[in-house]
Amino acid sequence: MKYYIWTIGCQMNKAESLDISDFLASMDMQRVSKAAEADIAVLNTCVVRQNAEDKVTGMLGYLKGIWAEHPEMKIAVTGCFVTDDLSALKRAYPHVSLFFQPGEIGRFQEWVLQEYVQQKRRVRKIVSPVSVYIPIIQGCNNFCSYCIVPYRRGRERSRRPEEILEQAEKLVMGGAREIILVGQNVNTYGKDLERSCSLANLLSRLSGIKGIERIRFLTNHPKDMSKDLIEAIAALPNVCHHACLPLQAGDDAILKAMNRNYTMADYLRLVDRIRSRIGDIALSTDIIVGFPGETDEQFRTTYRAIEEIQFTAVHVAAYSTRTGTAASREYKDNVEHGVKLQRLHSIEELQREILNVSNNKMIGADVEILVEGQKNGKWFGRTYSDKLVFFTADGDYMGKMVDVEVKTATAWALQGELTRVHCFNC
Repeated sequence: MKYYIWTIGCQMNKAESLDISDFLASMDMQRVSKAAEADIAVLNTCVVRQNAEDKVTGMLGYLKGIWAEHPEMKIAVTGCFVTDDLSALKRAYPHVSLFFQPGEIGRFQEWVLQEYVQQKRRVRKIVSPVSVYIPIIQGCNNFCSYCIVPYRRGRERSRRPEEILEQAEKLVMGGAREIILVGQNVNTYGKDLERSCSLANLLSRLSGIKGIERIRFLTNHPKDMSKDLIEAIAALPNVCHHACLPLQAGDDAILKAMNRNYTMADYLRLVDRIRSRIGDIALSTDIIVGFPGETDEQFRTTYRAIEEIQFTAVHVAAYSTRTGTAASREYKDNVEHGVKLQRLHSIEELQREILNVSNNKMIGADVEILVEGQKNGKWFGRTYSDKLVFFTADGDYMGKMVDVEVKTATAWALQGELTRVHCFNC
């Protein structure tokens, strides 16, 4: 039996696709890279923006063509494309065998076992990637006016810490060395549990698992970044000094319309608190340009905020209306598409300039990276602060911690020479 998984969207989708893949592999199924070769095809979808939803519907059309020629093929769809109205989805896409909502991995597993009951399940050790995602909280309670996620993934639901720790230990046994905790807002992890457990506490418990070299987490809502969490990042040796802290806009009126529940002054105070405790922390962010009503001056305020804060990464997107959100009901999408693109490219160029300067300062320095794999004949990995590094060397360095002397730099990556291999379990 063969399976195919197609994933777009956030890190939560990537984490859930990993769980799906691990389950199907434990059934002794083989993963393939082409949908036409699969007995089961799984689509893990995103509709946070219109172009993402267009890709989903395009992929569903492509699979319909394959299914027409091979009707024995089973198709399952999950992710934020799946609404509560499953009957409407089934009418629109009759070639899909199963729709299951984000996080309902158990429902998918039951379906597979029923469909393929004749397949003897042979549980075997899962070989994990070096860097793996673990979802720790589903859903979101914030209801930012532009975001569809709370309507598709529901309210916040935290996983039990024991369940997360058990999964992490199994992944480490399979070869994982870096754990990335994910959720729509990881900062509120544990608040809904009967025995409350904060993200800071969870990081402390994960930090003690032998074999975990690095721990990261995302995404963090600025209003929920606690002092305890900042202290945990500073104190725990294998928690990376890197945080994704979405700003979304630098203008207070736009932030209010977005229902972000902080001001630009609040955000800057938080950045100061973090950097005063963790001087070398790398901060990345998300930005939306062209939100309804955004003026040129309001955009320039966002631009100046990026200049001031000097993020290590800026993920920028042009606003697009998502039906069902508060913004779609309350605001007219009145910023011209061309203006949105100009603003988007302006921020991309600013970020390129910032990174060119900061990365070129690293030439000649030794950086420590965890090797994640190979691309185009070069080994690659990321630094403690999430900078991408490539090097060329003979031998097998997969999963190893190595030092690389930086020789050249661009805005997006560092290139260097191997100088040292760290010794584990010697």
